[in-house]
Amino acid sequence: MPQPIDPVDLTIALIRCPSVTPCEGGAIVLLDNLLSEAGFICTRVDRGGIANLFARFGAGSERTFGFNGHIDVVPVGDRSAWSVDPFGGEVRNGCVWGRGAADMKSGVAAFVAAAVDYTRIKPGGSVALTITGDEEALAEDGTIAIFDWMEKNGEHMDACLVGEPTCPEALGDMIKIGRRGSITFDFEVIGKQGHSAYPDESINPVAAIARLVDRAASENLDNGSENFQPSTLAATNIDTGNSAANVIPGRCTATVNIRFNDLHSGESLKEWISGHCQRIEGEFGVRAKVSTRYRSESFLTPPGPLSDLVSDAVEAELGCRPELSTSGGTSDARFVKDHCPVVEFGLVGKTIHQVNEHVPQDDIHRLKSIYLRILHGYFS
Repeated sequence: MPQPIDPVDLTIALIRCPSVTPCEGGAIVLLDNLLSEAGFICTRVDRGGIANLFARFGAGSERTFGFNGHIDVVPVGDRSAWSVDPFGGEVRNGCVWGRGAADMKSGVAAFVAAAVDYTRIKPGGSVALTITGDEEALAEDGTIAIFDWMEKNGEHMDACLVGEPTCPEALGDMIKIGRRGSITFDFEVIGKQGHSAYPDESINPVAAIARLVDRAASENLDNGSENFQPSTLAATNIDTGNSAANVIPGRCTATVNIRFNDLHSGESLKEWISGHCQRIEGEFGVRAKVSTRYRSESFLTPPGPLSDLVSDAVEAELGCRPELSTSGGTSDARFVKDHCPVVEFGLVGKTIHQVNEHVPQDDIHRLKSIYLRILHGYFS
């Protein structure tokens, strides 16, 4: 019997692959080779310059449990601020350090290690792994590309776990059973340029857009719903491109992002924002244009067999019952949910995207054990 795969060693190997989106840095190649040697049928599903991997053990017609994750990472930022090589995969003070240690090369390593170890006992059923290199950027050629390929080739999963870091304080304290939607609005307000000493001869777009953003940000969208926290609007940018203090600019732009629950949709929010723009035009005599960058609708996997399966595995391994939550940002679960029931469970996310990103190596081992227990529970 081959030795079990050490998920910490695999995490370190993946961190040492500099896979800042869109580069895979050798991480997909590493996983392709490892899984192929373990008997998985591996297919590269590259698209748009993004490296993706689909790997299956067992026949595609069998009942299938899937895992989803990404190997791409965000840029390291100021390297001089790091106390370790961000792509060194160093182990220090009981933790694995480096970009992607928490988000989410450790999660990928844990589910790959669990899947390989489990399939060595030749279970009834099939295990499918969907691993992408495009989650941190636009996410247009990553998990979406894999599921497009799966549909064309008759591949399926009956349930899926996304290995994103989901725990706020300690491993095992939270499972994500859904996510709020996300939509971004870019405003351009056009007035009439002029001298600041003669404001009556100008139409000031700065005042108009400031009022527009303030009104939208000040309005209470809702108080939350049964399974979701309240929707929020965050103003993220206002810009005139004007450096002259004595010039009223002719145009101004702004951006807001809304994270919304199941009381809203992308379309209903577009109508709401459009109403605000029309009122500003009437009050200030400006022209207000708005464009939309749309990410996802809210979704929920209702508490039931899948969340129970994961909760039972966490409780059996750690002795705690996780909270079921829909908090946080977006993830690739928003794409998986169109294919099969999906939940998310992974490590603590306190250091994700930060300088000196790190996770306890013991937590990586425990996460593998939980994933392995989930597979045993699903196919038992």
